Amino acid sequence: MNTALKRFEGYGVLITGGARGIGEATVRRFASEGARVLIADLDEEAARQTAERIPGAEYQRCDVGDRAQVEAAVASAVERFGTLDVLVNNAFAASHDLGVDRLSDEDWNRDLDITLTGAFRCARAALPSLAASGRGAIVNIGSINAEQSFGGHAYSAAKAGLASLTRTLAGEAGPQGVRVNQINPGTIRTRNWEGREKVIAALADIYPLGRVGEPEDVASAVAFLASRDASWITGTTLRVDGGVLAVNTTFNRAILEAEAEAAEVG
Repeated sequence: MNTALKRFEGYGVLITGGARGIGEATVRRFASEGARVLIADLDEEAARQTAERIPGAEYQRCDVGDRAQVEAAVASAVERFGTLDVLVNNAFAASHDLGVDRLSDEDWNRDLDITLTGAFRCARAALPSLAASGRGAIVNIGSINAEQSFGGHAYSAAKAGLASLTRTLAGEAGPQGVRVNQINPGTIRTRNWEGREKVIAALADIYPLGRVGEPEDVASAVAFLASRDASWITGTTLRVDGGVLAVNTTFNRAILEAEAEAAEVG
């Protein structure tokens, strides 16, 4: 991280799901570049601990499934910082990877409500303040699951819907001076993978860059899309995926191994 950059001096930033993982790394990145950041997270204690570790960060309990709490978080950010310039929609829900015969309506609805509708609630509440700032930006955290099957019916559908929402919001918010973009990360090393080092090592092997992602990889991309450096970018989805959607390493390896085996036989 280049701490010499201060692209967000004087900015107010709201990050949902900012207590851990990608959210925490993104809080840290914005704060390091001069922003004041409100961590809006359902886990208030985790949000408090993260805020205490990061100068410039504050916290507030927020369930993005509750419109009143979302609107209160936005109002709180404006009151605390005097401005709201960036919204990062990072909160999500993901059911276990169940087959359609075992995926309940409740699981399906929860994933969509938190991951997709929650982002809509936050954007709706924040848009007037983002427009008033004159430099507003929304960055939605999607997933490569939105583009290719990696399991998780409800989660994947929600992330695909988020990409569509990103485009429609960009069309409406653009004339108000607010840019809206999305990032689709690949496998990111977060607490969800703790104790599963062998799985991570196996997954790293399918990525052309030879590793899974780190939360900071996503945070850097979020900071770029939120900054003036991306002032003519809106309605786009940026893959931060180590090339996994662009290069079929499993296919390429299978071809090379088959050819090597054939050569040995010959």
